[in-house]
Amino acid sequence: MPVTALPTPRGGADASGGAPLLPPALAALLRERIEPVADEVEAVVRGQVPEYARPDNETYGRNLRAGVVQALTLFVDHIADAHGRGDAITTTYYELGRGEALVGRSLDALQSAVRIGGLHAWRAMSRTAEELGLDSGVVAALGELAFRTVHEVAEAAAAGYAETQLRSTQELERRRRRLLHLLLDDPPVAREVVRDLAHSARWTVPRQVAVVALVATTRQGAQDRPLVAAGVLVDMDSRPPRMLLPDPDGTGPTGGRTLALALRGRPAAVGPTVPLAEAAQSLRWATRALGLMGRGVLPRHGVVRCADHLATLLLYGDEPLHGQLSARALAPLETVTEGQRARLAETLLAWLLGGSNVPEVAARLAVHPQTVRYRLRQLERLFGDALHDPGARLDLILALRARELREGAGEEG
Repeated sequence: MPVTALPTPRGGADASGGAPLLPPALAALLRERIEPVADEVEAVVRGQVPEYARPDNETYGRNLRAGVVQALTLFVDHIADAHGRGDAITTTYYELGRGEALVGRSLDALQSAVRIGGLHAWRAMSRTAEELGLDSGVVAALGELAFRTVHEVAEAAAAGYAETQLRSTQELERRRRRLLHLLLDDPPVAREVVRDLAHSARWTVPRQVAVVALVATTRQGAQDRPLVAAGVLVDMDSRPPRMLLPDPDGTGPTGGRTLALALRGRPAAVGPTVPLAEAAQSLRWATRALGLMGRGVLPRHGVVRCADHLATLLLYGDEPLHGQLSARALAPLETVTEGQRARLAETLLAWLLGGSNVPEVAARLAVHPQTVRYRLRQLERLFGDALHDPGARLDLILALRARELREGAGEEG
């Protein structure tokens, strides 16, 4: 078509007051230039974006050529139909962005290629427009359209990338929650099942773990989620909420202060460190410790480690049975007044733990040694030979320690 046959609009704007009108016939002329311009753009992008310059990367090469041709086609289609949507072409860039996310690459290379390629394509197309003798208003309109096209394809790529990343993250979280549930099953699932699911969840299987049980809260949202390190499995929807720490006794970020900061001040109990196959046991003890924290038997705030309170957890492992032992072992104290009972119980426990050393007991209780001796004579009358029997002494220590814990928590004896 001769240049003189191209109608060149005057006045600079369409009837709706939008961008300057472009001669629809220009689209046919520029469409003939798509392939040679695509060659130029491809060469420029390969020269300036390292990822596209590698000769061994066939995927990038195929995507580059297809993307350049599609973007140029979208640009020309907009000239032919200013109100066209170009959905099929932007879908191509959506899929390109999606592909980058699926293989774990950043979007930087693709976005660089779009910017650099768009700029060079505009220069090439504008030269053609100038050769056709079109006025400056039309050339400016072509420039606006070029930027619009670059924006459209860049947005489409970013949308595909972002949505795929979100879906990938959600799927990864779903797999990790499933893995956590399997690890905490009792009895544990087969090692092969754990290994396969761990692989799909991108989780490195550790030798040992510890499970953290957290105090439940009515708050919801990201601000309430622990700031966990990589490799920590989390399920905040369980009751109680729980976390699984890999290799907690290693060099990872699971120390007391670091973990407390990660939990944002939320009270929690850390179960004992166990082999991976025994993770359910760590959860069981962490949950029990959490219950004792709520009762005040263990500290109510901060991070409580079960390893520091094993004796207390043992005492509360079977409370009805321990109640039977306490009732039998401490029965002689029921024959004295309540005030005497408390003083004698405190003295007896200090004496049993202090190796029967009167001065040490007096120092621990902040009383005179003679007072201790007086109380011990009372205890001898009440308990008799039991005070010197190793088995009976152990029963007394357990019963008196449990009594002390109950009183410290404000519970009835």
